[in-house]
Amino acid sequence: MESKLKELKDAMDSTTHKGLHFREFQKNKIRNAVHTSSTVKTKSPNKFVIFIMTTVAICLIGFFVSTGFLIKQNETINGSPNTWQVIHDYKEKQKVVFSIFPDPELHAGKPNGYIFSFKEPFDIFKEKELSILAVHKETGQRIEVLSPQKITEPSPGYSSLQRFTTSFQVPNSGLWRYEVYLDGEAYGYVVVSVAEKEEERPVVLPKDIPEYVKKSDFDKINWDRKASTFGRNIIGNEHQSGIIGADMPSLKAQKWMWHLWNTHAAELTVVGYHRETRTIHPVLNNGEGWTIPLGGENNGADVHAPSAVTIPERGEWAFVLYADGKLFDVVVLEIEK
Repeated sequence: MESKLKELKDAMDSTTHKGLHFREFQKNKIRNAVHTSSTVKTKSPNKFVIFIMTTVAICLIGFFVSTGFLIKQNETINGSPNTWQVIHDYKEKQKVVFSIFPDPELHAGKPNGYIFSFKEPFDIFKEKELSILAVHKETGQRIEVLSPQKITEPSPGYSSLQRFTTSFQVPNSGLWRYEVYLDGEAYGYVVVSVAEKEEERPVVLPKDIPEYVKKSDFDKINWDRKASTFGRNIIGNEHQSGIIGADMPSLKAQKWMWHLWNTHAAELTVVGYHRETRTIHPVLNNGEGWTIPLGGENNGADVHAPSAVTIPERGEWAFVLYADGKLFDVVVLEIEK
């Protein structure tokens, strides 16, 4: 055994393990190299390059974030340009969120009535502002057709907004997307098809209408000047004309009391003008008369007169008033029931 170990030692000494492997010079060189590498300062990057790279990174992040937002917005409210089709039910996860019931005679250029039937509980809408934006497919035109309206009560006779009614007009025919917003946030949308404008019917005066009533009087109607409530539940135009009994107008026979301010006229003529059909109707005395006598002061007005009233059809009405044969005022009311 000892002889074999001696032979192995001799063999190793004759190769790599024989003599000094690292001389002092080599050791110092290695030490210097290690010391130098640990003390060499790294050259700092160019500040301009850092600025450019940071700017590009921020832009890319902004691009992807905004693109993602737009895609999400398009998916939830605006839809894809390739998916324009008539949709009267807005759904989420195959469940109807709300539906629209447009006027069967839906035409461009005239007011049309709509019923929105919302399915969610009233707490979703309570004390929030509901608005509607209309977008035209062909032109891209965007119109706020219903300004923000605060929701305080459910639809009459319902637990929520199952019968939210409104009326508005769009100027062009074609496909329109009605986008519903709650407190400015997208809620849902429907798409309706609006027919071409109807040729305007000329205003025709009934044969028995007083001669002082002119066709031009109806061209002057300001439909944006809606009647408001003032005083003791009077509906009309404050300090000019008003009606007691018109707070819940309907197609049934009613009793209205007319009030005029700033006049001592003896007679009141009332001409009913239906906006949609452009037709003129007598409404006093259950639709049989145009003129009634005026009495003295009442409820703060200078003159007043009670009357029976019948409205022949639903829609937007202008009641054109003449005091002693002179155009006096116009009361605009929406009559639905």
